[in-house]
Amino acid sequence: MKKILVPVDFSEHAAYALEVAAKLAKDFNSEIIVLHMMGLSEAYLTKSESEEAAEAHFYMKLAKKRYETFLDKPFLKGVKITEMVQNYKIFSEINQLAKEKDIDLIVMGSHGASGVSEIFVGSNTEKVVRTSDIPVLVIKEPTPLFSPELVVFACDLRVESIKAYHNARALFSQWNLKLHLVYVNLPNEEFMSTEEMKKKAEFFLKIAHNGEVPSNTEIEYVSDYSIEGGIFNYANDVNADLIAIPTHGRSGIAHFFKGSIGEDVVNHANLPVITFRV
Repeated sequence: MKKILVPVDFSEHAAYALEVAAKLAKDFNSEIIVLHMMGLSEAYLTKSESEEAAEAHFYMKLAKKRYETFLDKPFLKGVKITEMVQNYKIFSEINQLAKEKDIDLIVMGSHGASGVSEIFVGSNTEKVVRTSDIPVLVIKEPTPLFSPELVVFACDLRVESIKAYHNARALFSQWNLKLHLVYVNLPNEEFMSTEEMKKKAEFFLKIAHNGEVPSNTEIEYVSDYSIEGGIFNYANDVNADLIAIPTHGRSGIAHFFKGSIGEDVVNHANLPVITFRV
């Protein structure tokens, strides 16, 4: 892991993300690129060229001044930091920047008051998740000693999710994480018997591992009334440090996190969440 991108709005939650990124940067000798999106409105961009340049210059100076304070933190000592200020208005531009800069991981903060719903219901973080081809790690609470040991990967047993599964395994191998694959069985039209789940899981793993499944790779089966509830309840039961979710990009997070999430689940979902593009 050579480069970590941290989009910031100078909030305390952005600082939580930055602290986690700093911990990872120290662990892997990585560089952090800190990005602030000015997002100037169309009103600015329809002014004369001289007015536009003057106002853009003003906001650029303001952002850089805020960086001075925001980046003046003890946990950043010894970490290579590159500051960026861009006038991005659509979040897919962050994905393009990440590709141009060879970013390995994006780390973002999300408001803890709204929990996981803040990630998946219209927030800036959710927009980055939906448009990013790069894994996105979402931090909701202060996590200064971020050092996960156990991650729960929400597995839907679909062949199309193998890419996300491979990317997750590759990243987690660098962290030396123990991986729990979890399939949530729902009481609806997709309900499967134990034997059906085992057969589908066997097929998924054989395809994913070219017929030779590692001996320590298994899928846990959980029965619940929602995908979200099953994942979060299992993560709590095994004291997981991290939840991993495959995403389907612009079309939304297929099979996972559709519709609203019960408040009781959201309130217990304080773990960091990392997403991988399918």
